[in-house]
Amino acid sequence: MNACKHRNLLLVPPPKDRIRCRHCHLTIKRDELTGRFCPECYERTGIKRNDFAEVVDSGPAKVQYMCEDCQMTWSY
Repeated sequence: MNACKHRNLLLVPPPKDRIRCRHCHLTIKRDELTGRFCPECYERTGIKRNDFAEVVDSGPAKVQYMCEDCQMTWSY
């Protein structure tokens, strides 16, 4: 059993997993990006553009906390 009282909590921000190309506006999951450049721009123009913006999800996000002392995490 864990003896930690979980008194030092950190709010863990949700990961940004979707990105959008600032040139062609392709939206893709970060883990689907095979290279460091936009595959759509490269296919169209042959230019390897890597200028992306984070996409903010509009759905409700789970709140995740982590105890600084024991590193236990939980979501609400």
